[in-house]
Amino acid sequence: MHLRLDTAVGVPIYLQLIEQIKYHIATGTLKADDDLPSVRAVASAQLINPNTVARAYLELEREGVIYKRRGMGTYVAEKGVSMSTEERLNIVRNIMEKALVEGTQLGLDAASLRRVFEETLEKFSSQ
Repeated sequence: MHLRLDTAVGVPIYLQLIEQIKYHIATGTLKADDDLPSVRAVASAQLINPNTVARAYLELEREGVIYKRRGMGTYVAEKGVSMSTEERLNIVRNIMEKALVEGTQLGLDAASLRRVFEETLEKFSSQ
């Protein structure tokens, strides 16, 4: 599971972790009962505070996306792999918001961004 965290986007790191883990579940990269890296492993690999990772894992556990086995580790819950359409749309919405932020930071206006989106959508629709 590859995680890309960006401190420049203005989204808290723990929320980025939550979003990316959900993305990996939604795309099938992570399946039910797959184990997640430990809090320390993620914190070390991403050079972030372990409390940030623990906060993300706690939130995912509250949502029923993951579960913990004491002394064993953290795993993807069955509920996690059966996300609703609304949850999947939220993942895509967040990805699109990031792309729009980056586009505006590059100096593109709304019309240009809309044109790029429509061209890209057309390209994928014709495949």
